[in-house]
Amino acid sequence: MKVVILAGGLGTRLSEETKLMPKPMVEIGGKPILWHIMKIYSHFGFNEFVILSGYKSHVIKDYFVHYYQQYSDITVDMLNNSVEIHRIKTEPWKVTILYTGQDTMTGGRIKKAQEYIGREPFLLTYGDGVSDINIKDLIEFHKKSGKLITLTAVQPTGRFGALVIQDNSLITSFMEKPKGDTSWINGGFFVCEPGVFDYIPEGDDVIFERTPLENLAKAHELNAYKHDGFWRPMDTLKDKNDLTKMWESGDCPWAVWQPSEVSHV
Repeated sequence: MKVVILAGGLGTRLSEETKLMPKPMVEIGGKPILWHIMKIYSHFGFNEFVILSGYKSHVIKDYFVHYYQQYSDITVDMLNNSVEIHRIKTEPWKVTILYTGQDTMTGGRIKKAQEYIGREPFLLTYGDGVSDINIKDLIEFHKKSGKLITLTAVQPTGRFGALVIQDNSLITSFMEKPKGDTSWINGGFFVCEPGVFDYIPEGDDVIFERTPLENLAKAHELNAYKHDGFWRPMDTLKDKNDLTKMWESGDCPWAVWQPSEVSHV
């Protein structure tokens, strides 16, 4: 399965960090939060990514084009104009970066990825949230549901949207950011069947969390995987600082890959 990551937003609530870079490139412990998200998926064997970029797309492209140089030891011989690379540190990733428009909404971005995904199931998430979710358990849960899409439902402290979930895990109502503090909310980490594209109309102004998900819920095709473990978005500077402190302390539940790979800065 390919992993599709929404990485094109402006990140206005994190403007202190996003004046020079897109939100998914804001660093947690010296690495972009996008890297952290990709490491989560890679830990479970998913190494093919489609990144849907927009705002300052070139920053994301430059990062991956020069990835091996950033994390490898090098010797620069300025007299001979040569670079020798030592101990290459890289990942087993294949990364496709699509520029989906500066102001395109989430649904429009996903629709533009259709030709790169094809008629096969795919994974989808936001480029600003981390979790200790078990991706393989999520996929198995999705397969058993027989639905077109499964989203990961989480319960943060409040300030987000709400899902109405029946006992059989079927979502019957999708409401983006209503009032209330104790409801289950959309935490991303979706599993999607290709039929999901049929619910996304053409257009840059299509918001995935509005009409597409609302109609999937009405059609009883939207399923919920309740995750009561760690989940945290990076919406504000406080969120960024909290995640950085967790990383630096070594208490970072989302780092499900090998502990030896957790490097503190």
